[in-house]
Amino acid sequence: MKSFNIINRYIFKELLSPFAISLFFLTFVFLMTRIPEITNMVVNYNADISSIALMVVYTLPRFLEFTIPMSVMISVLLTFMRMSGENEILALKNAGVSLYKLLPPVLAFCFLGIFLTMWVTVFGVSWGKLSLKQKTIELARSSIDVALQERQFNSTLEDVMIYVSNVDMKTKALKDIFIEDRRTKGVVNISIAPSGRLIRLKDEQVYTIRLYNGAINQVDVDEGSVSSIQFESYDINIDLNIMNKGEGGISKDLDEVSLVYLIGLIRSGIKDKARLINALMELHEKFSIPFACLSLGILAFPLGVQAASLRRSSGFGFGISFFILYYFLLATGWSAGETGHYPPVIAMWLPNVIMGGVGVFFLVRNAKEKPVMLPVFFNKAAQAIKNWFIRKI
Repeated sequence: MKSFNIINRYIFKELLSPFAISLFFLTFVFLMTRIPEITNMVVNYNADISSIALMVVYTLPRFLEFTIPMSVMISVLLTFMRMSGENEILALKNAGVSLYKLLPPVLAFCFLGIFLTMWVTVFGVSWGKLSLKQKTIELARSSIDVALQERQFNSTLEDVMIYVSNVDMKTKALKDIFIEDRRTKGVVNISIAPSGRLIRLKDEQVYTIRLYNGAINQVDVDEGSVSSIQFESYDINIDLNIMNKGEGGISKDLDEVSLVYLIGLIRSGIKDKARLINALMELHEKFSIPFACLSLGILAFPLGVQAASLRRSSGFGFGISFFILYYFLLATGWSAGETGHYPPVIAMWLPNVIMGGVGVFFLVRNAKEKPVMLPVFFNKAAQAIKNWFIRKI
């Protein structure tokens, strides 16, 4: 019994180092995808370093939601690949230790990943997304330039939504502009123009968006009437001093509310079926993704044992490939759940069941000294995914 405790502690300690390295590396790679956006805000929108740092911090929970399960799987895979490659697994088998007796430290490590990921999904993701939205709105209200990001529907300004296909930050020239203005009660003004210009008045908080050769469609909500006006030049004034009030009125999406609020919303009864389905999907996602640590960890264990011939770099790509497969199943489940074809509980938990089931099958085969060889087409697909991932890095 004492020898088993020593082995369990040894395996658990061996899992920690690759987990920390993988978590740092993967999170860093995900953060690098935000570099163009961050650079754009620093260079073109004069955002200060403290604001950029806060936005990076607010983004981290969304990345950690996925990098923690990925790191758990990669850690288990690399650890047992090393042990198998250095004949440690063979020595343990010769000493009468079965693969099942090596499971406790793996399961303990997976449950540690579950609790850590669940803390992120339950508390961190909603906090990060809401804080990021508030910070973006704060920046937009301090300078309208932030609300003029290319090829995005920007609704950070209260009652005004702006879409611009191209912005020249030097000349302030705009192309293909769409503006929806709801500042007048009961009236919606939709302005469309092929070109325009952003003009800053003497007061830094007052801006004018001047449109050229466009049209205004004015919708009277109360009377249900629509009128259209053609223009050669039309000015839309935006006073940030007026729009800078009342941050407490920021609307929250379902992925930005707390778990308690989300459960209360579901229990209160949502008449809109689509919104109810989305709320249930969000609820199940908060718990299904953390349990991916368990299903992926169980899958990585027998794969690591039988993949002794692979290099550590190949094992890393192998782990990434399986997680991409899991994420594909998760995305497919989300799409199917949103359409209402499958209950949310099945849509969000089925990927865990599939990956965990395959892992248990592999484990049983390996424990009976019947290693499972992956099909040739799967090996080729995994290699292709790994090569694509390396090229993206």
